Amino acid sequence: MLTLNIEQLLKKQNKSKYWLCQNMNITARNLNRVIRGETTSISFKYIEDFCKYLNCTPSELIHLEENKLDKEA
Repeated sequence: MLTLNIEQLLKKQNKSKYWLCQNMNITARNLNRVIRGETTSISFKYIEDFCKYLNCTPSELIHLEENKLDKEA
């Protein structure tokens, strides 16, 4: 499962989710859905904006978690 390290990157830079929402023009509800992995897709524009405002690369932003099922196979 892919997750985004948004909260960790914000904490590292002492920035808030509110700050990110204001800069990216995204609602807090949608940002929280992305953070919790409740979305099925994300546009390249959002990935680019996350990287721009969080001062990171896509590889720092995106994390691949192993599923329990993958470990059992």
